[in-house]
Amino acid sequence: MWSKFRKRILFSLALGALVFIALTIYADFEQLALAFARFNWFLFPVILLTSSINYLFRYFKWDYYTKQLGIRPSTKNNLIIFFASFIMALTPGKFGEVMKSYLLKKVNNTPMATSAPVILAERLTDFIGLVIIVIVGAWMFDIGRVAVAIFAALFFGMTVLMAWRRGSVAIIRILERVPFVKKFAHHFHEAYESIYILLRPLPLLVATVLSVISWFAESLGFWIILHHFQAPPTMFKAIFIYAFSTIVGSITMLPGGLGMTEGSLTGLSVLAGVENSVAVASTFIIRAATLWYAIVLGIVVIFGFQHKLHVQLDELELETLESQAS
Repeated sequence: MWSKFRKRILFSLALGALVFIALTIYADFEQLALAFARFNWFLFPVILLTSSINYLFRYFKWDYYTKQLGIRPSTKNNLIIFFASFIMALTPGKFGEVMKSYLLKKVNNTPMATSAPVILAERLTDFIGLVIIVIVGAWMFDIGRVAVAIFAALFFGMTVLMAWRRGSVAIIRILERVPFVKKFAHHFHEAYESIYILLRPLPLLVATVLSVISWFAESLGFWIILHHFQAPPTMFKAIFIYAFSTIVGSITMLPGGLGMTEGSLTGLSVLAGVENSVAVASTFIIRAATLWYAIVLGIVVIFGFQHKLHVQLDELELETLESQAS
């Protein structure tokens, strides 16, 4: 069972180690060690709690969306499916989360083409939640207001287009005329019917509210760390830094946003007046309590409950799962 994931996890650990080394050199090892020594590690469970609140509200969104499409596994199975997908957090752009669709097919015989749009809607509303947090922060602190406004307008415009059935169907019909795309057109139609249901005004509003709450909670963990170090950023500025860095990491499509997320967190913190060593230490702590915590949860759940889902991990082809999501 472990063989299928060992290479992926070892590669990610190696990439994470390179990021750690680079930022350690930047911060100076001795100063970084002193910063870690200053941190009250009894606070770490509190940081994990903020991440857990994020996961809980994101699960509520996952459960709400599956019910919207008439996919109704038991609450226990849906919880297992949601948290098991965390093992794929280090796939590029989190494409590996299509494992949720695979597991739903095992449990409910739900076609992957029907459930996969839930993952797209999840990612889309995650972005909307993060963008809303970033817009509020940019306006409050006069940080790149124009650039953020343009990005937000383009992003929300794309969302509105996807929610506009007539326009989206027209685009799909145009794509049907393209020779290379033609053979996949029926999949587009089937997938769009699901995504349209999820992007109607009420489901979109519910999912967006859940996304804002979940990412605000996780961002709060970063502020708690900086506040403990008595670093300059206010709560809202720290939350802005975390949300913006998370978007940057996601846009790059790197596994888990490794490198870009850490670089953004550190760089923006330094620009906000945080000492280099404290900025790097805070980055490492929050990433341990978010990305790596999620992966550990995923490993525990998938190894502990694979029998419940009637699936053997040795049978899974990770590349196949990722290609079906792309």
